[in-house]
Amino acid sequence: MNNELDIIDNLAELERFLLSVENGSLGLNGVEGIGLATNNSDGRHFIAVFDKNQKLLFSKWVTKEVFEQGKDIVRHGVKRKH
Repeated sequence: MNNELDIIDNLAELERFLLSVENGSLGLNGVEGIGLATNNSDGRHFIAVFDKNQKLLFSKWVTKEVFEQGKDIVRHGVKRKH
């Protein structure tokens, strides 16, 4: 992961992260997908940003609660507030 201490621990922070990927403020090139996943070695959850070849471009740890409650946000995108 990019920073062991930088963990997304609430849904508002997850939304901010998704919007920052979407608007390009993280400086990632070739973003094609975002998904929640589980690390095989220790069972920790994370959010991953992928390119068109499913190569990992960027990732951040998420809490179990964010992993469970944020699936629809990641799947369907952030609902913009008017």
